[in-house]
Amino acid sequence: MTARPTGITLHRASHVLEVAFDTGEVFRLPCEYLRTHSPSAEVQGHSPDQRVLVAGKRNVNIDAIDPVGNYAVLLRFDDGHQTGIFSWSVLHALGTKQAENWAAYESALKASGLSRDP
Repeated sequence: MTARPTGITLHRASHVLEVAFDTGEVFRLPCEYLRTHSPSAEVQGHSPDQRVLVAGKRNVNIDAIDPVGNYAVLLRFDDGHQTGIFSWSVLHALGTKQAENWAAYESALKASGLSRDP
């Protein structure tokens, strides 16, 4: 069974989305992490070899959180990105794999000569 959120709180000042699940887990997901790991086709592509490395998003924030049915939220970022629908399972996976995903992201930036800074 998929973990379901019991609370979603945007901390605008610290650029963090806090998501609590019915499993008792609470994840503090930086907006930059959510933006660079968006499930949208714009970021993920249509196959693994089309994945786009998104750089320069250190200061990105979320402008709005819109519910999508009972299964997801659409995050509207202040850089104009608004095509990623974050299902509960995607948010939970991003939370549980945050450390390894972030380490891989930083390595990929370094290898590509890119930066988190705009």
